[in-house]
Amino acid sequence: MSSVLVINTGSSSLKFGIYADQQPVIRGVVERVGSRPTLTLSHDNVDGDDFPAAERGHKAAASALLDWLDSHEYLTDIQAIGHRVVHGGQRLQGPVLLDATVRDYLASLIPLAPLHQPQALAIAEHLQDRYPELPHVVCVDTAFHRTQPWVNQQFALPRHLMDNGILRYGFHGLSYASIARRLGQYLGEKADGRIIVAHLGQGCSLCALHRRQSQATSMGFTALDGLMMGRRCGSLDPGVILYLQRQQGWSADAVEHMLYHDSGLYGVSELSDDLRDLEVSDDPKAQQAIDLFINRVTQGIGALCALLEGLDALVFTAGIGEHSHSIRNAVCRRLAWLGIRIDDHANECHASRIDAGRGPAVLVIPTDEEEEIAIATRRMAAYPHPGPSGRE
Repeated sequence: MSSVLVINTGSSSLKFGIYADQQPVIRGVVERVGSRPTLTLSHDNVDGDDFPAAERGHKAAASALLDWLDSHEYLTDIQAIGHRVVHGGQRLQGPVLLDATVRDYLASLIPLAPLHQPQALAIAEHLQDRYPELPHVVCVDTAFHRTQPWVNQQFALPRHLMDNGILRYGFHGLSYASIARRLGQYLGEKADGRIIVAHLGQGCSLCALHRRQSQATSMGFTALDGLMMGRRCGSLDPGVILYLQRQQGWSADAVEHMLYHDSGLYGVSELSDDLRDLEVSDDPKAQQAIDLFINRVTQGIGALCALLEGLDALVFTAGIGEHSHSIRNAVCRRLAWLGIRIDDHANECHASRIDAGRGPAVLVIPTDEEEEIAIATRRMAAYPHPGPSGRE
């Protein structure tokens, strides 16, 4: 039975899956890629303890993973490989076959996604060298948001800058596509209504859906914008950056490092970028970081409700969204003015439906980016794409 290999590259992790007829044969994640990579598998009957000690770096971790999969005969029937790439710019509006032209274009976007784009492209090139006979399909996060109205993609900047590609791209698109595709299982006909999805994890964003298409999202030109995150600050007065550079003498590299690595939950708490650590800490700075996080999420949902002119359902997904009942509870209580009421027992049990049966529905739906990539990869491998635009 032919199968598809999916590679989902994160800033410090490497998720993967092998799918046969859209069913997972094996799934897992290589974590701590920058230090001591470890393999965790989602299949109880498979033991990953023999995963070799890999050198530092995403390419080395990917090579060790492929060797491990090959040694266990998981790669014998692979017919295509799907890759997640964060940024597709203006040109890529859907999945596309990876060739030299596409690879060069994606490389030109590295400054817009420096935590993810270079690692993903390095791994994609490595896999193409290793499996040159197979079709390689790129699925980009930004593509899902190209359905947004013009007004929700623009900044109030000089028009020539917008014409040159400075616009709100949005991210976490594969996660939102995964949720949108499965909403009907939870909401029936209401799935085409006014939905807000809260993707809350190490990276955080919100997306407003109508007819299961993106209408607006909290992230913008880069993945720094919008909500407070694990180590990213989210929305920030640009005057702060000018002040740090002109008055405090900060270099552009120092500002970039602060924005991507020293801010967010970690920066405010001075303890950890992991919400689980902060929730069990008795340090008052930990609670302040949590309170600020809840405040930013609540503000963001309120803003998107205004754009949608109402709300039919709120969906929580990703690491925090799926596993922190206290964050869900706090956010929903702040949104009681929308008519949101939650069932405390259902929420604490992490049920898929946690509303109290009146007002907007409140759902907890696990995101599945790997499955989304597998579906697109199998489709593209069967019906090759004619060019780099991402459109048929």
